[in-house]
Formats: sequence, structure tokens, C-alpha cells
Amino acid sequence: MTANRTLVLMRHGKSGYPEGVADHDRPLAERGENEAALAGEWLRANQPPIETVLCSTSVRTRQTLAATGIDAPTQFLERLYGAYPAEILTDISEVDESVQTLLVIGHAPGMPSTALDLVGNPDSDDARAIREKFPTSALAVLSVEGDWADLTSGAASLVTFHVPRQPSDQ
Repeated sequence: MTANRTLVLMRHGKSGYPEGVADHDRPLAERGENEAALAGEWLRANQPPIETVLCSTSVRTRQTLAATGIDAPTQFLERLYGAYPAEILTDISEVDESVQTLLVIGHAPGMPSTALDLVGNPDSDDARAIREKFPTSALAVLSVEGDWADLTSGAASLVTFHVPRQPSDQ
């Protein structure tokens, strides 16, 4: 039997809205950089080491990954930009089975929708929090039994939902 895997779904950090910049090219705001750094610190302190990253090609998701300080092999996937759960699950299913801990950095509504689609415990407090709001830099940590290729709706357990903020921001 395959050991439990850890899947972390992260929404990009808070982005800026510079005039004349296309959505795909919007950069992180200073707050987004700070909160993404806090997310990276929390991941290192509370989760198994990230072994692989799937990241949207948008500027803000790339900058979010950089700000986390996570240094793992990364695939930048254009299809994660604007992706919905079925597309995200397809990308996850193609991850090498040797990977035990996977981080996916994307956007709303894809990240919260995928987390809610996967959870086998939809009535937990954390699942309710995700339904209420999946803010920027938020992390949904799921436990997955079996292979990435076999991951389907309702087949994961939501371990925790973490929103990294400075104490003054909460």
C-alpha cells in the first residue's frame, strides 16, 4: 500500500493592479510578497519538505513561488492559469509517483474549487472556511492515499487550511 501523500494547494499572493498590464502579467503587491514568504516559512515548519511544484505561468504565481523560498523541481504550466478542478487533477495525475509532497500554485476559483472537490471531509471547520473565503497566499493541505494518477473527487482528507498573515493583519 502506498503511504499517504501530501498535496498543498496554494493561491498566489496578493497582486498589484498596475494600469495597462494584462491580468496574466500582474505582479505581486508588497503585501503579497510578505504573505507568500510567511506561507513558505509555515510550510517549512509544519509540513513535509516540498518535493515538486506545479505552478501557473502568470507573473504573480511565479513571484509567489519565489517569495516562499521553496526550492524544488518546478513545472510551469500555462493551463493552470484559469484552470478548474478537472484540469488541475489532470496535471496532478501526471506527477511522478516517487513524489510524496506536491505544491500546486494557482488561482481562484481553481485552487479552492479543487480543494473542495477533493475533500472527503466536506463538513470540517477548515472546509467551511475554504467555502467562505480562500484568500491570497492561503494553503489547503490535503492527505492523499494512493497514487497521484488515481486521485479523484472526494478521495483526499483536508488536514488543515492556513492563511498566512502578519499578527497585525488578522
